[in-house]
Amino acid sequence: MAKFDLKKLLSENPYPGRGIIIGASADGKKALIAYFIMGRSVNSRNRVFEAFDGGMRTKAFDESKVVDPSLIIYNPYLALPEIDIITNGDQTNTIYDFIKANPEDTCAFSKALATREFEPDAPNYTPRISGIAYYCNSCKKFTYSLSILKSNGTPDVCDRFTFDYTPVAGIGHFIHTYKCDGNPLPSFEGEPEEVDLPNTAKEFAALVWENLNEDNKVSLLVRSVPLDGGKPEQIIINKNN
Repeated sequence: MAKFDLKKLLSENPYPGRGIIIGASADGKKALIAYFIMGRSVNSRNRVFEAFDGGMRTKAFDESKVVDPSLIIYNPYLALPEIDIITNGDQTNTIYDFIKANPEDTCAFSKALATREFEPDAPNYTPRISGIAYYCNSCKKFTYSLSILKSNGTPDVCDRFTFDYTPVAGIGHFIHTYKCDGNPLPSFEGEPEEVDLPNTAKEFAALVWENLNEDNKVSLLVRSVPLDGGKPEQIIINKNN
C-alpha cells in the first residue's frame, strides 16, 4: 500500500472536512489518535471541543449564532475500559451503548454501525467516519479499526466499509469525510491513507493543526495512550478561544 505524507495531505487539501487518524507512535510504545473538525459555514465554525470525564463533546462557542445543532453538536470521543471510540457524529454513542450492552461481542463495532448510515444533509450526504482502539494493558498491545458509512450518490443506498489494523511502529491510518472541497462536497474514496506518525502527542498535534487550512480549521483532539497502562496524554486545540 502506498504511504502518504500527512503534512502534504493536510496542507494541500483546503477541506478534508472531519478526519480521524489512528496508529502507533514512532517508538511503538503508544497509541496515537487524532480527530479534527473543519467548517465552511458560520454554524460549523462556531464550535469548540470540551473534555469531560470519560469523553469529549462539541459545544457552540457563541450560542447566539447556532442555526441547527443536529449535526454539529455530539460526543466525538467516549471511553470504555481499555477502549477508545472516536467518530464524527452521534454514532459515538451508538457504538458505546452497543459495546456496553454486548461486552463479549468481538464484532460489536461493525454491528453497531450497521444500524446507522450517512448524514441526511443532501446534496453532500456526509459520510459517517468512526474509529476504535482496543487496548490490552497486560500484553502492552493494541489494535484499531476505522469505518466509513457513505452514500452511493443517492439518499437510498448506504455502503459500509470497515478496516481492521494491526499496529506498526510509526504508522497510522487517516480517513476523512470529504475527498476535497466542492459543491456538493465529494465523499472520501478508497482505503484510509497510510501515513507516518511522530513519537509524541505534542509533535502529532503540531503536525496536524499547523497544516490544516487556516480559514477552515475549527478544533483538534489528540490522544497519546501508553501501552504499558500509563496515564494517557490529551491535547485539545480550539481556534475559538
